[in-house]
This record gives sequence, C-alpha cells and structure tokens, in this order.
Amino acid sequence: MEVPPPQVLTLPMVVPSKTLMGPGPSNCPPSVLQSLSLPVLGHLHPECTKIMDDIKAGIQYVFQTKNELTLAVSASGHAGMEAVLCNLIEPGDRVLIAVNGIWGERANIMATRYGATVHRLEAALGTNFSLTEFEDAIRQHKPVLLFVVQGESSTGIYQPLEGLGLICHKYNCLLVVDTVASLGGVPFYADRWGVDAVYTGSQKVLGAPPGITPISFSPKAKERIFTRKTPIKVYYWDMTILGDYWACFGRPRVYHHTISATLLYGLREGLSLVAKEGMENVINRHRMCMERLHKGIRALGLEFLVNKESARLPTVTAIKVPDNIDWMVVTGYAMKHYFLEISGGLGPTANKIFRIGIMGYNATNDNIDFVLKVLEEGINHAKEISNSKL
Repeated sequence: MEVPPPQVLTLPMVVPSKTLMGPGPSNCPPSVLQSLSLPVLGHLHPECTKIMDDIKAGIQYVFQTKNELTLAVSASGHAGMEAVLCNLIEPGDRVLIAVNGIWGERANIMATRYGATVHRLEAALGTNFSLTEFEDAIRQHKPVLLFVVQGESSTGIYQPLEGLGLICHKYNCLLVVDTVASLGGVPFYADRWGVDAVYTGSQKVLGAPPGITPISFSPKAKERIFTRKTPIKVYYWDMTILGDYWACFGRPRVYHHTISATLLYGLREGLSLVAKEGMENVINRHRMCMERLHKGIRALGLEFLVNKESARLPTVTAIKVPDNIDWMVVTGYAMKHYFLEISGGLGPTANKIFRIGIMGYNATNDNIDFVLKVLEEGINHAKEISNSKL
C-alpha cells in the first residue's frame, strides 16, 4: 500500500456536548439519540418499509395534508428545495421567486439552472411581503410557480401565507413553500392554504438529525410532474420513482436508492414526539419561549433586525450587532466558556447580526435564560476588548 493508514484514525473520536441555540441544527431529544443506535435494517425489509409508512403519516400530520405524494428525501433540508424545483420546472418556464434573504437567492440560482426564466419579487432586509405585492407580481409575470420562504432564517423573517394559495390558483400558478426553519414554530396548513409543494428540515423543530427531508406535493403539483414534456433532470430527485419507493401511488415498492435506516429511526422518533405533544402545543411552546427571549433582549438594550413584531420568526431571532463590537468575539466567548452556539449572520446579514435559534428540544425557559446570560457576558467581554484597543 502506497498510502499508509492515517494516524488520526488510531485516536478516539471526540464529540463534545454543546447547546445548539443557533438557526439549526438543534439538539436531538434523548429518545431520538437512542433510536439512532438501533440495528441497521435493509432498505426494503418489511420492518424498514413499515417505519417509512409511519413517517409518511407523521409528515402528513405536521404539514396538515392528505397529499398521497408525501415522503422524505435522503439529503439535507436544502435538498427539498432542489427536489421541488427539479420536479416542477421545465426549460423555458416562467417562475417567480420571493427574495428577502439567502434562501430566496438559492432558489433563484437553482431555478435558473433548470432552465427557468426567473422573475424576482424582492423586499428590503428585515421585511416581508404583502398579499397585494404577490398578486401584482403574479399578474405581471404569469409564472407557473411562486416560491416563498415561510421562515427566512438568514434574517429572522416570518412570511404569513394565508390567502396566498387562493391568489396563486386564481392565476393558474403553483405555490411552493420552504418551511425548513419555520415548521413547528408557526402555524402551517398545506391543504387549507392551498400549498402545492412544501418541504422542511428534519434537524430544526422536529429534533431529528440532518440528512432526511420531509416533502409533500399536492394533486395539482403531482399532475404537473406526471405530465411534463421533458424528463426530470436529476434521477435522484425524480418523484415518479421516489413516490413508488415510498408507496405513494398504490403500486408495489420499487428500489430507488439505499435509504439510511438510521436516519429513518431518528425522523420517526422526532415526528412521534411532536405528535404526542400536539402541533398546537409545540407552536405555543415556541411562541412563549420567543416572548421570553425578546423580553430579555430588550432588557439588554439590544435591537432587533426585524422592526415589525408580527414579522419576526419565533424559531430564529435576528439581533443587530452593537456598534464597535466584533460579533465573532461574542460567539467565540459563548462557545469557549459554555459550549453554547450563538450564530452570526448569513448571506445579506453576514457580520451584521446575531442569530439565536429556539427549536424543538431546545425551546425551554431554562435555555432562553441561559442564552441571555451568556450573550450579555459575551457582549461585555467584546466591549472590554474593543475599549482596550482605543
């Protein structure tokens, strides 16, 4: 052998215990972690496919949908965006992307790569969109689909959706919604609101590991997928085959890929915990923790990026970095002294904000008080360093 065994692999793996209060992933509940240690099953073993069926029912519950084309794709939440756009867009299609943060920007890039003519509806940093703005843009551009992020984690923006499905369908436009950072923190009703395609992240409020992404398509979206004039560009995301793997069409299961049984266990357990608590209670718990956090932020004299209270996302709070403060000193202090993750900005908010996540297992009063204490300490520490340089 010309390449010797790496010396690093002879040493034990080090995995510290950290409190993850950034925009995700969140800490997994103990029962989810325990489920990850169960024996691996084959991807078509009956016990494994039974777990897949359980997961499908759980996804339908958290999305509040009866869509038959409901499943989980074997990749991170970002892949939900890829899978939706890959299946619904054909070359030359006009699409409308609502952009008020990095995830709208990413959808813009993906849609362009699939050959769409992309029109952008943009909002100022820290603001969301009105129904009138959506309808005016749809009427003007006549897109086949509108892409919206319900919870823009890069800015802490919450986008209300009620009434938007009616507008989209009035103009024969599909409504696609990213709920990666919002599901479980705010209400979401796929069927009632006329959402045609939706996906979320396993690693946020659901409390499962990243790498397996719940996704669902309405009958109207399913019809578009099955009546395409061109093949779906990426085989791995092809819902006409994945749907059979997940038994979505009443046909025998077919092999598509080797799914991770371990990730299935984690997602099933996360969905089970949500079902036992009840989505309404999960949403209320996150709202109460957000209110506690916001009260503490105001007491510290800090400013929110999002001025309008109703536009703030409960699961991710964006706080302006005080003047003359190095945000990395604050987040570094929290990690070094407390193994606590507080994140900085992302995309358009890089170097401008702190982002504090309240998600799933971490949404407790004790964690809110802890993060406020450490944030205050970290800011005071950064102020001392800044003053010493004057």
